Amino acid sequence: MNISLRQLRAFLAVARQQHFRRAAESLHLSQPAVSRYIADLEAELGLRLFDRTTREVIPTDAGRYLESAIGRVLDELEGVLSHIHSENERKRGKVHVASVPTLSAGLMPQCIADCAVRYPELTIQLHDQAQTLVLDSVRGGEVDFGVAIDPPLTGEFDSELLMRDPFVLVCRPDHPLAALDRVPWRKLQGQPLILLDYSSGSRRLIDEALASRNIRANVVQQTGHTLTAFRMVEAGLGISVSPALSPPPPTLVTRPLSPQESREVVLLKRRQRSLSPLATLVWERLRSLTSAPPRPL
Repeated sequence: MNISLRQLRAFLAVARQQHFRRAAESLHLSQPAVSRYIADLEAELGLRLFDRTTREVIPTDAGRYLESAIGRVLDELEGVLSHIHSENERKRGKVHVASVPTLSAGLMPQCIADCAVRYPELTIQLHDQAQTLVLDSVRGGEVDFGVAIDPPLTGEFDSELLMRDPFVLVCRPDHPLAALDRVPWRKLQGQPLILLDYSSGSRRLIDEALASRNIRANVVQQTGHTLTAFRMVEAGLGISVSPALSPPPPTLVTRPLSPQESREVVLLKRRQRSLSPLATLVWERLRSLTSAPPRPL
């Protein structure tokens, strides 16, 4: 038996309207098309479903039975199909995310690639920015949300801890500190340091870690990007302190710093502003891609 959903919809419309023209109008079809669907359905079933007069269309006993049997089922099916369509539309569109450079390179590519597989109709537009610009973009509503480092508690943002990212020493393999399994912070005393500049959210935390141990930082170079710092380390200009999420090239080595000091990677949005369904999908994927369970700050 070959009965189509279109035939059943046409039948139900005629049964409820008891009129071919009104049924056709409700379905946004032509009257001949509806008549053809009914004729094909009757031929397939081998039954007459309507008694037709010049003034009205009355369901036969078989027609009344079919109407009562499939009416609720078709209504439920319409609801299911509508829900599926809305779910698909919910995952179609663009989400703007601002992220500091070290996270743009170390965390966001995995999230974007993961979402591309899971939600192929979703586009993530990454805004790779310095920390201050990330905060400005979130504050001004230019992006849906941001990924930042220990933002100031100004009351402007709703924040959620995503993970803790420890700082590590980066040096050449022939550097004396490379021979240690763990490097005490005090060993950085007097060493030529190549650090990120103050546009980075990490620099303040590195300075605080050094100052709390009375280590006088000998900063010989400051850079805006970790890649530049790593190239300088390769050239023998000094050593660097970098977040673990920003691994250096294989020509360099990393060593844990002891005791461990970490930066807090935070998701943040404007206070009292709800995320769109699309942005919520990306926010939740970032949660799932990090090892630390999410909890409010």
